[in-house]
Amino acid sequence: MNNKPKLGLIFFPAFDWQISPTHPEREERLLYTLDQIKEEGLEDLNEIAFFNPSVASIKDIKRVHFIYPSVKAILTDSHFISSGAAIKAADLVMTKQTKKAFSLTRPPGHHAQSVVYGDRGFCVVNNEAVMIEYIRQKYSNLKVAIIDTDAHHGDGTQDIFYNDKNTLFVSIHQDPRTLYPGTGRIDELGTPNAFGYNINIPLPPNTGDEGYLYVINNLVLPILEDFKPDLIINSAGQDNHYSDPLTNMNLSARGYAQLNELLNPDIAVLEGGYSIEGALPYTNVAIILAMIGLDYSKVIEPNFSEDKILQKEEITNYIKNLVDKILYIWKNKETLKKEKYPKQDVYTFKRNVYYDTSNIYEEQTRSYYYCPNCSGLHTIESTNDKNIRIFAISIPIDSCQLCLNKGKKLYDKISSNKYDRVYLQNKTEDIYLEK
Repeated sequence: MNNKPKLGLIFFPAFDWQISPTHPEREERLLYTLDQIKEEGLEDLNEIAFFNPSVASIKDIKRVHFIYPSVKAILTDSHFISSGAAIKAADLVMTKQTKKAFSLTRPPGHHAQSVVYGDRGFCVVNNEAVMIEYIRQKYSNLKVAIIDTDAHHGDGTQDIFYNDKNTLFVSIHQDPRTLYPGTGRIDELGTPNAFGYNINIPLPPNTGDEGYLYVINNLVLPILEDFKPDLIINSAGQDNHYSDPLTNMNLSARGYAQLNELLNPDIAVLEGGYSIEGALPYTNVAIILAMIGLDYSKVIEPNFSEDKILQKEEITNYIKNLVDKILYIWKNKETLKKEKYPKQDVYTFKRNVYYDTSNIYEEQTRSYYYCPNCSGLHTIESTNDKNIRIFAISIPIDSCQLCLNKGKKLYDKISSNKYDRVYLQNKTEDIYLEK
C-alpha cells in the first residue's frame, strides 16, 4: 500500500512584507485561508501533508533575473522564502514525495520580468520561473506548460519565457484594454525562435464559470494534448473571483475547482487574489479538494448566488469566436511564423516597461539571435528614468557550442564603462557573472 500523501502544501504568509497595512496584499490573504483549512478539517486528511518552504539562493534568482543594483538590495527575506516555497513544491513532485504540490505563499511573482529595478504589480521575483529553472538545472531540461489563471496578464512570465519553445505559456486573463498591465493580446506570440508557444487568452469583463470552462475544454486542453508537457504548472491567481475588488470577472470557488480538475496540474503556485475574506478561503479550499480528487461541490461562498456568475449571451459568443481564432493560430504557427519573420541572423525589438509600485520607467532593446541548433542567445539593453543603464546577455540551457562561445565573448567585449552593470546569464554551465 502506498501511504504517500497526494498533495504537499507549502504555506508562508510573509508577516514582514506588505504593500501597506490596509492594502489587500498583506498577510491576511493567507491567514483566512489557513483558518478555513483548519475549520474544514483538511489538515487531518491523509491525502495532504504540510511542508515548510525552502529558501531560494541568490544563484536561484540569477538564473532568471537581472536585478539592479543587486539581489540583496531589492529582495526581502520574504521574497527568498516565497520563491523557495515554489522550489520546495518542485522537489516534492520531482522526488515523488507527493504526487502534486500547492505553494500557498506570498509575495506573488508573475509580473516580475527578466530585468528587475523594483516592484511592479506587487511582484519582484517570478516564483514559477525560479522554480522551473531550478528544476532544469537539478533534474532535467523538461518541457513545461504554465497555465496562468490570474485575472491580470502574466506579463513577467511571458517576458522570461518568450524565447523558449520548451516552455508553453498560456495566460487566461481579463482583456488588457480594461485592466493592468495592459498587455496580453493574442498577437503576442513569442520570438521567431519560439513563435506560437506564448498564448494569450484575453477574456471580456464579466466572464463567469461558463466562459472559463469553455476556454479550458475547447482551447487549453487541445493545446496541452499537442504540446505534451512533462510538467503542468498552474499559476493560480484568484483575483478573477466575482467578489475581487481589483478586477471585473465572475468566477466562483467551484469554478476554480472545476478549472483545476480539468487542467490537472502537477504544481500550483498562488498568485493574486484580493477578496481576502469573501473568496480566498473558499477558492483555496476548493482547489485543494480538486487537487486530491475529493468532492468540492459543497464549497460555497457565504454570499454566493447564481446571478453573480451568470454570463451574458454576447460574452459567450465573443469567447467562442476568440477560441476559434487562437486555436487557428496554434495549429498554423509554423506557417504564420514564416509570414511574419523571414529568416535573419538577429531579430531586434523595442519595448517599454512601467514599474507601477516603484514608479520607474524603463526602455529596452531586445536582440534575439537565430540559431538552427539551439534556442539562440539573446541580449537586453535597458535604460530607466533614474539614469541607470545595463546590458544583459542570456545563454539558453540548450545552447550549442557556437552560441555558448558567442555569449562569453560578447560579455568579455562589452565595456563596463559604458553601462552601470553588465550581466552574463550562462544557463548552459549554470554560471552567472556581472561587472
